[in-house]
Amino acid sequence: MTQTSCGNPNALEDRQAMGLGKTYSDRIDPRGLNRQCRSLTSVDPTALAQLAEDIAVDAGTRLAAGYLLALHGDPRIDVDSPVMLDVPAGRVKLGLPPARVDSVAAAWRHVGVERDWIAKEAPQYTADIGAFRIARYPVTNSEYRTFLLDTHVRWLPSSWQFGIHPVHLANHPVWTVPPQAADAYASWLSRRTGRRFRLPTEAEWEYAASGGDGREYPWGDHLATHVANTVETGPLNTTPVGIHPAGRSPFGADDMGGNVEEYVSDDYHPYPGGKTVSDDLLADGRRYRVARGGSFTRYADLSRCRRRHGWYAKPVYAMGFRLAEGPA
Repeated sequence: MTQTSCGNPNALEDRQAMGLGKTYSDRIDPRGLNRQCRSLTSVDPTALAQLAEDIAVDAGTRLAAGYLLALHGDPRIDVDSPVMLDVPAGRVKLGLPPARVDSVAAAWRHVGVERDWIAKEAPQYTADIGAFRIARYPVTNSEYRTFLLDTHVRWLPSSWQFGIHPVHLANHPVWTVPPQAADAYASWLSRRTGRRFRLPTEAEWEYAASGGDGREYPWGDHLATHVANTVETGPLNTTPVGIHPAGRSPFGADDMGGNVEEYVSDDYHPYPGGKTVSDDLLADGRRYRVARGGSFTRYADLSRCRRRHGWYAKPVYAMGFRLAEGPA
């Protein structure tokens, strides 16, 4: 059972920031997962992929199907042809009305959220966003492995122990890499395929997550259990992409709330009419790349569509990325 965190999580030990006690307890019963995996061993990868994303299938079976897909070779993952979703042009309201800052901060104070972190979401503003495409899934470990082999760059994910690709997690999102690696991946894939891949802008990301209707989370206005991989109900590890279909965004994108945080192309700056917020991430005048979407290590406040975040130098920050395509 996850315990309530208290205080600024950046000042706490990682387990304490995640609301965990000092003694060990299971989040997932390994025997139950073993049974589910054994029951699916004769299922072919195409059928496993369907099970993994079937909202009518129980969460344990979806997780088991996803784990088996990593070893079989996941047919949903194609480094040269990632599944992309069309997002139409629109004039949308983004950000948070200033009058809501205090209430949102108060709602998450029990997990250490500070008012400044929510103040970065204000004020609400109107953005004209051109049509673009957003990746259905964040970039996975297997895709990032191909990038490393092809380019010989040295941006090894710190989540890969000793820098070795975790083959059993091939269809999990890659983490933690610096934003420069995410930019380089998009440029590499563009050259490799002749397409125009990039990271989404911050405004595009929020529009793709919310559908432009101002909803609180990708799945709707209310916090729900077992719709996203956050510290409240997740297994305290990354999960195979796409196994939380009830948490899908209005445009059909998976894992935009939870699993790993996702870099966008923008460094932090205040919204039009807003003021710079000098929080932990902006200490000593440093610039930082904005990340969105929450992660398996953090509470669901980070899975809110409006929440603005970034990489702080702690292992509990699980930073990944998702591709966009088309003119910015």
